[in-house]
Amino acid sequence: MFTFLLVVQAIVAALLVTVILMQKSEGGGLGVGGSPAGFMSARGAADFLTRSTSILATVFVLLSIAMAVIAAVRHAPTDIDTSLVRQAPTSQGAPATGTVDPLTSAADSVGNGAAANGAVPLAN
Repeated sequence: MFTFLLVVQAIVAALLVTVILMQKSEGGGLGVGGSPAGFMSARGAADFLTRSTSILATVFVLLSIAMAVIAAVRHAPTDIDTSLVRQAPTSQGAPATGTVDPLTSAADSVGNGAAANGAVPLAN
């Protein structure tokens, strides 16, 4: 169903581009010339092209919305993906002996008044 709508969408888009390029712009553009005694008068051709442009544009937008709905329903998740959730540590134990965090030891010494002038002592 989605593939069929995609093909119809491509055909409508090609027709829409063709009809827009056939319209006469202010500078002449790619407008199709013709005599008033032809199949349609200039005014009738302009009305036909304008009307067909609005119809094709409406069909294009409706097909786009329908395909978006079909794509959203087809690939809707059935459950919440928890693969990226971080696991909390199970135990908050003391750090292993021999490892000292220089930032916490410096903050402790400043907080205890070890450095009277507010300077942070360097780690050994």
